Amino acid sequence: MRFSDLIDAVRRQPDAVTIAPEWGQGRASFGGLVAALQYEAMRARVPADRPVRSLAITFVGPVEPDVPVSFEVEVVREGKAVSQVLGRAVQKGQVVTVVQGSFGASRPSVVAVPADPAPEFKSVEQCQELPYIKGGTPEFMRHLALCWSVGGLPFTGNKSRSMGGWVRLRGDVKEEPLNEGHILALVDAWPPALLPHLTQMAPGSTLTWTIEFVQPLLELTTLDWCKYLADIEHAQDGYGHVAAKFWSADGRLIAMSRQTVTVFG
Repeated sequence: MRFSDLIDAVRRQPDAVTIAPEWGQGRASFGGLVAALQYEAMRARVPADRPVRSLAITFVGPVEPDVPVSFEVEVVREGKAVSQVLGRAVQKGQVVTVVQGSFGASRPSVVAVPADPAPEFKSVEQCQELPYIKGGTPEFMRHLALCWSVGGLPFTGNKSRSMGGWVRLRGDVKEEPLNEGHILALVDAWPPALLPHLTQMAPGSTLTWTIEFVQPLLELTTLDWCKYLADIEHAQDGYGHVAAKFWSADGRLIAMSRQTVTVFG
């Protein structure tokens, strides 16, 4: 099932969406997809002239594949320019994901500060791609292409504080404008930046995640390569704190991300 098919499903019937095992991540469904589906349910309840500015995501528990999920939405407050929205993904009567979103219309302002320039990466052709290996990589990796340019692959003992490269959807992809749902999946496709520090396989997962979007979104498509770079700010006691940025191929900032991750090993 394509990413676009799941997005269509949540738009049609948000109270009963089933995620196929091919979007699995261990015993759970891919978190970036779950966040994207919850966002789409929230987006439908907010005026179109109020784009999403930020999302705060907590993965409460695993979303099981092949079990219907309900994506509930509550508009907490709707002011003159900003809508505050709460989303809950519920499965088997239990909350599995919580998303708090701020959607805001543009405002007149004299403040304009350009983003710092994006880093220079080797071309996609010069980078090492993480292949999809059944039983060796998460199932959802069949749908996403990651090409390393900075740091090391997971479980290689690479001690770099930074990790990143190129990312896009792959496989049977519907070509359409890149939106915030796609961005959520592309950003979360990258493994925790702490995993390259390990020398053997060990579980790691996102506990909390905040992401901010630069609006208006750039005019890109789902077939375009984008840049991602994550930096470890601190890690201890099995928890790591990682900040990341996401750019277009030509270096224009799209989103800023921060995650608290758990890593064993």
